[in-house]
Parts: sequence; structure tokens; C-alpha cells
Amino acid sequence: MSKRAVLEVIALDAEDAVAAQAGGADRLELVTDMAADGLTPSRETFAAIRSAVDISLRVMLRLTDGFSAGDERDLDALLRRTRELRGEGADEFVLGFLDEAGGADTTAVEALVDALDGCRWTFHRAIDRAADRDAVRKQLADLPGLDTYLTAGSADGVDDGLPTLLAEAARRGEPGYEPQLLIGGGLRLDHLPRLRAAGVDAFHIGGAARPDGWSAPVSAAAVAQWRAALDG
Repeated sequence: MSKRAVLEVIALDAEDAVAAQAGGADRLELVTDMAADGLTPSRETFAAIRSAVDISLRVMLRLTDGFSAGDERDLDALLRRTRELRGEGADEFVLGFLDEAGGADTTAVEALVDALDGCRWTFHRAIDRAADRDAVRKQLADLPGLDTYLTAGSADGVDDGLPTLLAEAARRGEPGYEPQLLIGGGLRLDHLPRLRAAGVDAFHIGGAARPDGWSAPVSAAAVAQWRAALDG
């Protein structure tokens, strides 16, 4: 396929960011605390990474583990952090919250989108925990800036979610399905041929960029292996 696929890599700090860019990453997802599955980094971390690389940065907006935005005070705290990051120059984000029924928490999401003021953003793997994926897409369809869904197709990862991912890829362009599919969550190199053949053109890796585990930095060589597989 002639179109270059997007390769997004999780980065925790500037060292990760430099290695990921050197390996061929197109974009970074910036997080802290992977023990909690990725939380909002500090504005200082964002600033350090922004000064170290020149590729796109998407900053996670989540202060606690899980897919609940919490109470009003929790949301207010996240909105403050969002405005701080915007003030530091962040202009792409990652977010996603569900309500108790498993639908999109539109109160929280809309408040954050308003604070983003037109910035582009990804709805992350909260969709993999939704009661009805299609309903969530319809709930969010008219929100400004939403251009990506990060998904494995299943809460259990790409192995289980592959049929869902292929079905959603086939619906690209339908109402609610215009945003790009960004595949991540247990993604392996052997998944790529079927996904690419289905027209998927964006991929997200975290642990796969760290062959020595999360206690070690991103490996430029590991990222380059993914870049070569996508470009081959």
C-alpha cells in the first residue's frame, strides 16, 4: 500500500521520545504511571519531550486508573491540568470516559473537549469496555476535534478483537465511523497483514517498543522493526 501508516509509540519521558522518533515513530502518546495504565504527565514532562522531538504529541488526560471521570471535583482537577498543558503548548490529546451504564460519559467528555478548544483528540480504549461500541460512536460523532479511536476491538486485546476491528474498518466513512482506527492493545507484528489488507492505517505500541520491559526505555531498534513491517 502506498500510504504510509501512522506508528504511535507510548513515551514516558524525553529519552523514550528521542528513541521512538529515531526508530521511525510518527506520533507519541505521552503518559505517566503505566502501573495505572497511563495517566496525565506533568507539564514539565510535556515541555521536556516537546523540546526533544519534533513529531506529534498526544497527551493523555486521565488522573486515575480506569474509565470513570470520577466526581465533579475530580473532573475539575482534570480540567485544570488540561488548561495547564494547553498553556504549555500541548495541542493534541487522548481521553475517554464511560458512565455507569457503559455509555460515553458525555458530561465529562464534552467538558474536556470544550477546554481543548478545537484541538485534535483520540477517544482511547474506553470504547473496548463500552456496553455498545456503535452507540458510543454515535454519542460522540458530533464532537469537535475527535479524529481517532484507539482500540483493540476487545477489552482482552487484538487477538479477541480482530473480527470487530475488521468489521469496523469496513464501515469507515459511515456516520460515527469517520475517525481513524488506531489499533493497539496486545498488538503483534503478525496481526499487521490482515489489518493492513482491511485498510487500517494507524498502529499504537507500548510494551512492544520495550523488549526489556516497562522499567527500561523505548528501544529505537524495536520501533524500527515495526516501522519496517508497516512500510514493507
